[in-house]
Amino acid sequence: MLRFLTRITLLASAGILSINMSTAAPHHSKYILYVGTYGKGVYGYRYDSSNGSLEPLSMVGEVESPSWVATDASHKYLFAVSELDGDNDGSVHSFSIDHASGKLTLISTQSSEGKAPCHLSVDKTGKVLAAANYTSGSVISFPVSADGKIGEKASLIVASGSGADKDRQAGPHMHEAVFSANNEFLYVPDLGLDIIHIFKFDTATAKLTEVGAGKEAPGTGPRHIVFSPDDKFAYVMNELKPAVTVFAHDSKTGSLDLIQTIASVPEGQPVIGPAEVLIDKAGKYVYASNRGPGTIAVFSVDHATGKLTLVQLAETGFTQPRGVAFDPAGHTLFVGDQKTDKFMTLQIDHATGKLTPTGHIYEAPSPVAFTFVPAS
Repeated sequence: MLRFLTRITLLASAGILSINMSTAAPHHSKYILYVGTYGKGVYGYRYDSSNGSLEPLSMVGEVESPSWVATDASHKYLFAVSELDGDNDGSVHSFSIDHASGKLTLISTQSSEGKAPCHLSVDKTGKVLAAANYTSGSVISFPVSADGKIGEKASLIVASGSGADKDRQAGPHMHEAVFSANNEFLYVPDLGLDIIHIFKFDTATAKLTEVGAGKEAPGTGPRHIVFSPDDKFAYVMNELKPAVTVFAHDSKTGSLDLIQTIASVPEGQPVIGPAEVLIDKAGKYVYASNRGPGTIAVFSVDHATGKLTLVQLAETGFTQPRGVAFDPAGHTLFVGDQKTDKFMTLQIDHATGKLTPTGHIYEAPSPVAFTFVPAS
């Protein structure tokens, strides 16, 4: 066996053999898929990445409108927002995960101290949680203990100001909170102010300090952000202007400099509002969901410049595809329809980046977010 592996290594280094690690099967093939919803809880499914099979487990964790779910890096705990608006503040929750049954057990709950918390994430150490309150235009951070308990608030930063769109940008609307790959910065797209807030954070205290912002054109409405695997570029999905903006990213300073804006739907096509943006593990393709036309825009990436070229507008058959996520193997794209109780899968062609519907459609109440954890 050792001689065989050595032979493979020599051939690969000589350029005689090409091994595509980006499409290799993951070490695990059995997963629990957790689906965030606008229903009464988080729904679970058994997922086999080797054949794409999905087995429903029904509701596995009770929480109202868990529109975003995420796990820590070790997949020990699941975190969920409760996207409440109106008279009540929203909240954030932590659950322990039973990797055999998929069941979630509530550990802790904290108020988000704002209206409509629509996103949260945990830093690479698992010690800091940040959540974005959409309606209140604020970001809040918490310490997380080793047992998954969310501690008392560390920071609450409320933005101020308004944007060009009087209807949608009367005030700030923070829409996402994403930690940087080097675990030094937190990026928060603000749909109301047309900026991406940039914060430093302290892993010991979970406190946030704003250090800058990436700026977009007035009336753009930045919603979600994703970074290239080499961390040199950032891609922002905009809701008010159906387009993806490309930023040059300096991982040392955290700065974002705008270099391209490219439409995610054809000019003049009616659109309700783009939603999610993803980039594949190889950094070759960017995917963006378009509510209204019901499409997924597929862009190829120029590795030298970071700029995008549209290669496909993939039809989903849904009217409002919102949350999208890659399966752990990177072969399949999961797409949830915000306005129906269904989600679907599309096959990814790694040579072209293009998507083809698998024909498989599944049920969950208003599914809008997906996350996978290894099953035992």
